[in-house]
Amino acid sequence: MQSSPHTSSTHHGPMLPGGRPVIGHLPRMRKDPLSTLLATSRLGDVARLNMGPRGHAYLVGHPDGVKRVLLDAYTNYSKQTRGFNTLRVFLGRGLLTSEGSFWRKQRRIAQPAFHHAKIQRFAKVMVRAAEDLAQRWVERARRNETFDVADDMMQLTLRIVGECLFSTDPSDESSVIGPQVDVLLDRFITRITAPVPIPLNWPLAGNRKVRHAIRVMHEFTDEIIDERRRNGPTEHGDLLDMLMSARDEETGEGMSPRQLRDEVLTLLVAGHETTAAALGWTWTLLSRHPEIDERLGADLAGLTTPTIEPDDLQRVPLIRQVIQESMRLYPPAWIFARKAVETDEVCGVTIPAGHLVIVSPYVTHRRPEIFHDPERFLPERFEPESAFSRYSYFPFGAGPRICIGNGFAMMEAQLALAVLRRRVKLRLTPEANVTPNPLLTLRFREGLPVRATETHANPRRTSQGY
Repeated sequence: MQSSPHTSSTHHGPMLPGGRPVIGHLPRMRKDPLSTLLATSRLGDVARLNMGPRGHAYLVGHPDGVKRVLLDAYTNYSKQTRGFNTLRVFLGRGLLTSEGSFWRKQRRIAQPAFHHAKIQRFAKVMVRAAEDLAQRWVERARRNETFDVADDMMQLTLRIVGECLFSTDPSDESSVIGPQVDVLLDRFITRITAPVPIPLNWPLAGNRKVRHAIRVMHEFTDEIIDERRRNGPTEHGDLLDMLMSARDEETGEGMSPRQLRDEVLTLLVAGHETTAAALGWTWTLLSRHPEIDERLGADLAGLTTPTIEPDDLQRVPLIRQVIQESMRLYPPAWIFARKAVETDEVCGVTIPAGHLVIVSPYVTHRRPEIFHDPERFLPERFEPESAFSRYSYFPFGAGPRICIGNGFAMMEAQLALAVLRRRVKLRLTPEANVTPNPLLTLRFREGLPVRATETHANPRRTSQGY
């Protein structure tokens, strides 16, 4: 294959020291993958980890290498990895996990539903859900209650994606849906970092939990899709209506029932999980940087509209900048794994066929030659005159396989933050122990306990409001 830049001296790349016999760096990756990846990235633009029986993994940290893997030679880097194989068991063959001609067909069918003009119609759903939560926060502020904002963000984004996807609030059924998602995410890292994969049909307690969670999620989505097929399209024009009526412009075909279920399940799980994580880390950073939080509150207080509308986001650019900087430091999708189909060369390092390749936004976003003082929270990095390569900053991935819902997620996160911060400000409690928990997304290990303070802004709903 044609090689990437930095090819002056081809070699195998430096290896992270400290690997153990037989199992290499697997225990270290399982215990603390974030610090392990950062330590590896400091060795070079492409560096190696010893994954024990699974061979070597190549961590690609330089933007040129990221571009090579995610764009220039993306067909050479497949999703036939243990992580994606696990997600296929959990979520089926949706856009997140499929590849090749099947993925291209599904992408063509689904893409129109995520056009900017179409997702704008969901702003009212997002704002209404955030306003309902804001009112509950005001009541908690008046009672000086402590609450877990990370959990609230999960419930909020689950409601939003459910109402936008199929006009139903699945957070009302959190006793059914929420715990099943937690089971799948918790078991994900355990399964992919095990030295030897354990078949899911073995009669183990963890396997039984996973199988039960998958069955419940399938039944939940199948019931909604079957009812929609029986009753026909709704008047809501939700994403499910769009996906059911969409046709491949090349073949005229629509999605099969199985494909539709896999896409709905993927959007339901991944769609709410990533935005919730982004918002959770945003609240954390605002609490730790009250001067930035006060600026944001003052900008929002200057808005004259009774409810937040999409146009208001242009009037308060700090909203987007805060979220972008939050996702730089704590990208919800913190790691992407691929497998090299053929031997390739990336930044001067030979990647043998069949070996694992890792790209990590968490790592690349901390390169000091790209982001000065990279551990600092500086939203002004993303002022309009600033520009970063899409392979230097890629919280939603990059290349042909960039997340199809990135526009939806950014609008959702900005509207939710604007609505909520306009009504209250949050502060972490003294006992808060904020530790990243890198599962499928970058969650919190022990939740995020906060207290709220009501602001002076107290917009009223009008008869034309949301």
